[in-house]
Amino acid sequence: MDVERIKQIIEEKPNLSTALGMEFLSTSEDDVCMARMKVDERNRQPFGFLSGGASLALAENVAGVGSSSLCPGKMCVGIEVSGSHVRAVSEGDTVTAIARLQHQGSTLHVWNVEIRNSAGELISTVRVTNYVINHNK
Repeated sequence: MDVERIKQIIEEKPNLSTALGMEFLSTSEDDVCMARMKVDERNRQPFGFLSGGASLALAENVAGVGSSSLCPGKMCVGIEVSGSHVRAVSEGDTVTAIARLQHQGSTLHVWNVEIRNSAGELISTVRVTNYVINHNK
């Protein structure tokens, strides 16, 4: 999935993705989107671990980038995010989110997102539903 067009839009104005340090990556598969995020002071708990909320934000944002890449000229917004966290990640590590499209309808997209640490261990699993709407600038 080519996400370069969406990356340019994200970088135009400060937003949650840039504030938390998310980096979106293109993939060779048409139904897969990826993002990386270093665990640091922007997205960790006071205890030094990746915040569960930051993990959910990463999942929702990577699924949103995926839906937006599939639907040029439309606006894609998350309407449901549900996740389970199974392992802690310490500050200094980097997590990678891999979003796989499960359903692509005309108004709803459903994504399964796996977040893994740099050792490849599963950190979180997240399901994201996006609503696709016409958007006139």
